[in-house]
Amino acid sequence: MLSIIGLITIVIIIALLISGKVSPIVGLVLVPVAGAFAAGFGFDEIGQFFTEGTTKVASVAIMFIFAILFFGIMQDVGLFDPLINKMIAISRGNVIAVAVATVVIAAIAHLDGSGASTFLITIPALLPLYKRLKMNPYLLLMLVGTAASIMNMVPWAGPLGRTASVLDVDVTELWRPLIPIQIIGLVLLLLIAVALGYREKRLIAKKAALGEAASEEEVSEDVIAGAQLAAAVAEENSVKRPKLLWINALLAIAVIGVLVWGIIPAGFAFMIGVSIALPLNFPKVQDQMERIKVHAPGGIMMATIILAAGSFLGILNGTEMLTSIATDLVTVLPAFVAPYLHVIIGMFGVPFDLLLSTDAYYFALLPIIDQVALTFGIPSLSTAYAMIIGNIIGTFVSPLSPALWLALGLAGLEMGKHIRYSFMMMWGLSILLLIIAVLLGVIII
Repeated sequence: MLSIIGLITIVIIIALLISGKVSPIVGLVLVPVAGAFAAGFGFDEIGQFFTEGTTKVASVAIMFIFAILFFGIMQDVGLFDPLINKMIAISRGNVIAVAVATVVIAAIAHLDGSGASTFLITIPALLPLYKRLKMNPYLLLMLVGTAASIMNMVPWAGPLGRTASVLDVDVTELWRPLIPIQIIGLVLLLLIAVALGYREKRLIAKKAALGEAASEEEVSEDVIAGAQLAAAVAEENSVKRPKLLWINALLAIAVIGVLVWGIIPAGFAFMIGVSIALPLNFPKVQDQMERIKVHAPGGIMMATIILAAGSFLGILNGTEMLTSIATDLVTVLPAFVAPYLHVIIGMFGVPFDLLLSTDAYYFALLPIIDQVALTFGIPSLSTAYAMIIGNIIGTFVSPLSPALWLALGLAGLEMGKHIRYSFMMMWGLSILLLIIAVLLGVIII
């Protein structure tokens, strides 16, 4: 019964997010509370689950607020303009080249294994370029998220660490057979970027052609809009600080370096960065407060969503719905699929990302699948590789990922639209890599 309630709760939330009928906060707060009540939990217990869940994501919410402020200020003063102009010059406005560059930049940025820092580095820098070229920002999020997911197989990232602890193996030894899969995955993603970039180029050209056929009324409206845009650009140029470009660049590099180094909490690093950037670029207190007023609403809005997601995860973990779902999934499967259970679970790894947290997948589901596979002579490592490769590509398409909410906030995008845009591509790539791993002998069937 607990599994059924948990599945219904998750399915309703995913459906609401995809449909866009309600705000994420409403779905993430009310639906899990209703599910917990239906499972027989009271106010005291639910309150405790809420506290535990929000406590875990509080640092992410704090980081988010100050990261939005920091990168907003950096964008205001024109820090990213030379990078964007250089990339446009190199690509000559070539949409395909930009899509390919996105994959390379995201893969390099994720060498530290942190999804949050990857999005913090890539989204603010690349989003203005995508907007300038009229490229779909959901393409940016999908390419960055997929590249980061492939790189997430490194031993210092979460999934391999969890797997190593479950199987009691050395994490470096666990990683080595996955290196060819990572390389092949990145090559395939680059080919996908070329294909999607070509499609995006055609869509942009089509929209431009439609724009040329606008009526006189539309043209007159465009003139008004153009005047308003010109005024906005003039206002934007008034806060740029080209003379302080290198100082701001050093500040941004220092903040990101501290973020990757991890010597202090990420939220604290951005808090210090904001505290330096404001007086550096805007000596007047009034101007400093104006910059905060401009960027704070977006940061606070997404911070509330992150806290709501923390409440959601806290309730599902506290009620043990996620653990129950992982356990019961095995018992309902037909007996004839048992010898291939590890591959079947791997093939559905990306959909499982929408239902299970990373902890539930590796700490609850993996041990069960491993025990079943062992009875048919399947090595534990083979089971682990099937589940890792099948699941990890979908890391950043799941509403259970706090880092994804961070990325959505940085890009100003919606979870439901991101799932609709990215899910099938990520799932397809996941299955393809799983087949390649079987052919290479990494996974035994």
